[in-house]
Amino acid sequence: MTGAVSDPDADAGTDPRAILASLFRGQAGWCQRLGSPIYSYLLERAAEDLETGGPVWRAVEPYLDRPYNFTHHLRLLGATHRLALTGEAPALAAHYPTTGGDGDAEAAWRALVELLDERVISLDRPVQTNEVGRSAALLGGFLTVADQTGLALRVLEIGASAGLNLRWDRYRYEADDWAFGDSASPARIPCEYTGGRPPLPQAVWVVERAGCDPAPIDPTTEEGSLTLESFIWPEQLARLELLRSAIEVAHRTPVTVDQAGAADWLADRLGRDRAGAATVVFHSIMWGYMTDDERARVAQTLTDAGERATTTEPLAWLRMEPGADETDVTLTTWPGGDERVLAAAGYHGRPVRWLSRSGRAP
Repeated sequence: MTGAVSDPDADAGTDPRAILASLFRGQAGWCQRLGSPIYSYLLERAAEDLETGGPVWRAVEPYLDRPYNFTHHLRLLGATHRLALTGEAPALAAHYPTTGGDGDAEAAWRALVELLDERVISLDRPVQTNEVGRSAALLGGFLTVADQTGLALRVLEIGASAGLNLRWDRYRYEADDWAFGDSASPARIPCEYTGGRPPLPQAVWVVERAGCDPAPIDPTTEEGSLTLESFIWPEQLARLELLRSAIEVAHRTPVTVDQAGAADWLADRLGRDRAGAATVVFHSIMWGYMTDDERARVAQTLTDAGERATTTEPLAWLRMEPGADETDVTLTTWPGGDERVLAAAGYHGRPVRWLSRSGRAP
């Protein structure tokens, strides 16, 4: 998933148009900061259109009963980008670099308005941005667990989407002064690390990988890969190339992502013995999409499992979630319940600022 889920501006009151306009403008700011000026411009114009009852308002009006974390704005952009990718919206495709377009944001806005006037756009497909670049930030957590335990890893991802980050060990990570992973992998992730490097054990063995998601995607199907591509921002061609190479890896490395809620799924998985392996439960930019009750249940499930952990069957909770200005990569390990921030990273995984064991910059 992309961006941060935040509460609507308090000044928006209870007017649904004002609330949605606030959400659209908030995401516009994120898109500008994260390198998508086209979407930033479209969202600002869409917010204005919402306030005047134009075609954007008509597209989202049937979904007013959904909570703010339904992400109306990202669903709308993903659905229309999908039409550009399939050739069903040629006027919009003419201005999106992902479809060979010229990157003209104003022309893209005009094409988007025309598209919304011409057809009904469904927002039923949930946002599924399985950002492979986040593996660059998560990598340090996996390597820390492997280095400190000396055990093989059992990796379990909640909010796994298509499970691409479950294949993290099948990618190649390349920094200026170090590299890790499969040197023959088609998925090569540039690693911009400052403040140090993660531990680099000679080998890491992943003996089990599994995930869950409310609406999982099979990336090895045409439908699945198209859905993932539709949520890439239109001028971010490097992200699109990395996604496509990770999908190639997915064809070689099967992973099952169950359609299930995180708490119940984890309770079942963590109740199974896995002596001789370290279990790493992880997630990235999904915590804000769950309800307060779901978050509490997941945290309690992990705490309960942590109390049962042993040195031969340890447990780790690795997460990359929004911090003060960027994301925090946080690791909690059991037995003991030691918790520390390993790194700070960009929302798409890079750059990574590696921190000391205490969580303070060295």
